[in-house]
Amino acid sequence: METHGFLAPATESEATAAYEDVGPAAQTVTREVAKAMEFDREEYDERVTGEVVATARDALFASLLEVHSGTREAFEAWLDDHPDTDVRHNGSEDVDNVAWHYVPFEDTVVTATYQNEPDAARATLRRIVHGRFYRDVVQ
Repeated sequence: METHGFLAPATESEATAAYEDVGPAAQTVTREVAKAMEFDREEYDERVTGEVVATARDALFASLLEVHSGTREAFEAWLDDHPDTDVRHNGSEDVDNVAWHYVPFEDTVVTATYQNEPDAARATLRRIVHGRFYRDVVQ
């Protein structure tokens, strides 16, 4: 089993605090990307809206969420240690590997299965988890 990312907020208030913490980084990244794209001041003011920065903040927060990945057997072993946890599966049960993220304040684990692309599975899982569990909590 591998673990990637480091945000594993145990409560809604911890999730909100972590989301607030990535705000300045999202603004900096957005500004630096616009600079690399050679936006002048007028174009920057026109195109870099609050919605653009909010999207960067969402993506940054989601990309830092802790995700475990490994064999289906590794996931089943993790699940044995969390027997009352609600499980939300995404993907096929006919593949060998699983990526998962545990949302403690919902006592829910969300999975995404994969055969050969663990990075893609983790990225997909993070988008799913952010959209279904964190977005309403942090905004």
